[in-house]
Amino acid sequence: MKPINLIIAGIGGQGLVMTTQFICQAAFLEGYDLKSNDVIGLAQRGGRVWGSVRFGEKVDSPNIPPGEGDYLLGIEPMEALRWRHTLKASAKLVVNNRQVAPTDVQQEKEPYPEDAVEDMVKTFNTLHLDAVAEAMRCGNGKAANTLMVGCLAKWLPISRENWIQALKDTYPEKLHEVNVKAFEKGLELAKEWT
Repeated sequence: MKPINLIIAGIGGQGLVMTTQFICQAAFLEGYDLKSNDVIGLAQRGGRVWGSVRFGEKVDSPNIPPGEGDYLLGIEPMEALRWRHTLKASAKLVVNNRQVAPTDVQQEKEPYPEDAVEDMVKTFNTLHLDAVAEAMRCGNGKAANTLMVGCLAKWLPISRENWIQALKDTYPEKLHEVNVKAFEKGLELAKEWT
């Protein structure tokens, strides 16, 4: 099996590192070889953060070559847009529509690229949703990333059982119930997504 290439993009403080760990653990439990990385440089200052997960039969590097990304999990829309160049034309995207202005926008060094985000959403097979609002309906808005992974899980060759076990392996026990609910809600939201 050729490696599956997944990019995760967001803003510091949005839980990208734990989300990357969750996805990696699920792939590991499924028996795949995997490699991942995450760049958290300015995370404490609201700067851009990103990660990659590659899994399959044999994976040599965590780096995704330009034009080879199969999936993009956009925790923040503008940050998702920054990784458009890495995607295949057939890529599938889950993009949270809730904007968190990164440092460059807050400092008015650049405008928020709403039109470009909208173009990306229309160009690719995208599930565009308010993941925080959906997660709040499950009991905690902080479970938004888990909900988004649930949406993406429809397309990934990992069993539901391994996703749930990975969730329990990754998150503290007190957060298991809400995260399982959020993951299941993500699966449900993805049912209509073709």
